[in-house]
Amino acid sequence: MTENQIKEVLETVTPAATEDAAEFTEGKIRAIVEAQRKFFRTGTTLSIKWRIQQLKKLRDAVRAHEAEFEAALAQDLGRSKVEAYLCDIGPIITEVNEMIHGLRRWSRPEYHWSGLMCFPSTITKVYKMPYGVSLVISPFNFPILLTLGVVAAAMCGGNTVVIKSSSKSSACTAALKKFCAEVFPPEYVTLIDGGHDVADWCLAQRFDKIFYTGSPAVGKHVMAEAAKNLTGGETGNWAVVRKDANLEDAARKIAFFKILNAGQICINVNQIAVAEEVADAFLKELKAAFIAQIGKHPEKNPEYPKLITGRAWDSCAALADEYRDRIVFGGTGDKQTQRYAPTVIYPVDINEHIVQHELFCPLLPVAPFKDAEIDALMDVIAEREHPLAMYLFTKDKKWANRVMRTQQYGGGCINEVCIHMMVKGVPFNGTGHSGMGAYHGVWGFREFTHPQTVLTGKTLFNLPLREHPYGGDNEKTKLRILRLMER
Repeated sequence: MTENQIKEVLETVTPAATEDAAEFTEGKIRAIVEAQRKFFRTGTTLSIKWRIQQLKKLRDAVRAHEAEFEAALAQDLGRSKVEAYLCDIGPIITEVNEMIHGLRRWSRPEYHWSGLMCFPSTITKVYKMPYGVSLVISPFNFPILLTLGVVAAAMCGGNTVVIKSSSKSSACTAALKKFCAEVFPPEYVTLIDGGHDVADWCLAQRFDKIFYTGSPAVGKHVMAEAAKNLTGGETGNWAVVRKDANLEDAARKIAFFKILNAGQICINVNQIAVAEEVADAFLKELKAAFIAQIGKHPEKNPEYPKLITGRAWDSCAALADEYRDRIVFGGTGDKQTQRYAPTVIYPVDINEHIVQHELFCPLLPVAPFKDAEIDALMDVIAEREHPLAMYLFTKDKKWANRVMRTQQYGGGCINEVCIHMMVKGVPFNGTGHSGMGAYHGVWGFREFTHPQTVLTGKTLFNLPLREHPYGGDNEKTKLRILRLMER
């Protein structure tokens, strides 16, 4: 591509896409992220069929914008047409094709035998869930590949994407901005350009996943800024009891779990949402279950665990005193032994501060809701920080499976508590605020190993396809062969 041809192509890109980066303020970036979060919560991106359609749209659009990308790469990095295709454009098409062909297989839930420890449960599923709203920070050296290649991976996983492209490769950023605006709605994929201040405004937002490619020095800054969004209060794990649930069974299991280690378990039930139609009956069963398992005065029972420190006991007792007028069971303790009875607080509004943070003690707030408004309740839970565990009690398996496939949480159970932790071969993990990474069995191996790729080359019959010269008579031949390799 000659300099005149490059200039000609770039003139079609620049006016539409290189608006002043000052158009982005922290408030506007926050609005973009909020719009993407709202779109993600519609569940549109969960559909595998829809994801494949978007990946095809991405691939076809890359082909349609090939000349613009080549011209931009030539201006920013002096790349020839063949090198632009070899290093940036061709690999994207190849990778997207692989995603289109493999996504249905990759996304299938895994089925595991629950094991004898979990009897009578026999089957445990592992869903492949998207993180949510993702931020892709791309570098200048491969500005098309390391932007759209990562965007494709995020889309393949069912996420929405905010792109912060490099200010150094300005022509490629302009081409990418025009590309994204033409191909995808901003609530799904949008590109933000600008300098370091704009990047920091992006990092100030609460993203579910951040993908950065670049120098270690900048990587440290990205991690430091992103960590600021992990300093808020954990909202804890919900148990949801619907009106059709087996109330005696639900109460028995929740009582067992809340007694265990005096509630000092990261996956314990932090609060219960119970259908108001059965709230009184459920509370009666819950009280009976506590008494049957640990007695009427658990703080005097040597089998009942204690809180770890005097300070932890004081904190628990102080919070119980704050809700003293709504304690319907428990509320007693022994400071000397550091035992505090399982304490049920009812009714509690879902917006009260006691259900806005992790309790890590035997207090158990119970929030009533109208069963007909269950989806609205689940929307409220979804808007908060993602819990480490979720427990649903209902006979409506269709509803429960839909919730477990669409909500974001670390792990959980339907009509059970905690024993998903005992299943061999499945991951224990959190998402967003509740943690990063996964372990247990092979998942722990994957988390704590580095997948290191090694290729052994041959010393004979090496073709000069990847080597210069790229121009002249070589250009058409090499591009033809490279395009055949996309498949």
